[in-house]
Amino acid sequence: MNFAIRLATKADFKDIWRLLRVSLMDSQTILQHHGFKQNPCFECFVAVVPDEHKSKEGFGIGKALLSNVAKVAKEKEGAWLQLNVVDWNTPSLDFFAARGAQDITVKEGWHVIHFDGQNLDRLANETRQN
Repeated sequence: MNFAIRLATKADFKDIWRLLRVSLMDSQTILQHHGFKQNPCFECFVAVVPDEHKSKEGFGIGKALLSNVAKVAKEKEGAWLQLNVVDWNTPSLDFFAARGAQDITVKEGWHVIHFDGQNLDRLANETRQN
């Protein structure tokens, strides 16, 4: 099967948002702004797949996406690649484990801590003025 991996552009935002909206809910405007401005806060890859192959697994697309992300991490002198996966998504957990990822949730006791909305505003406003 033919497919291509490329950096996402602003034109891809609608599809990216569709994939992320469950966990980000009200962050569409923020995500679009910060991901596709002059110096974006994040980068994103998309897989360009022919229509007849959409919604199919087992063609190496996930592996190719992950490999491209790892390559960028190494190019930017990253020491590790960290992913967030919901606990019920065992196919993804298995996919990453098969490629050498370690689930440090239990092993090292790490928790993902998240500030947003009013809590983030309140925290930002607590900075001391010199």
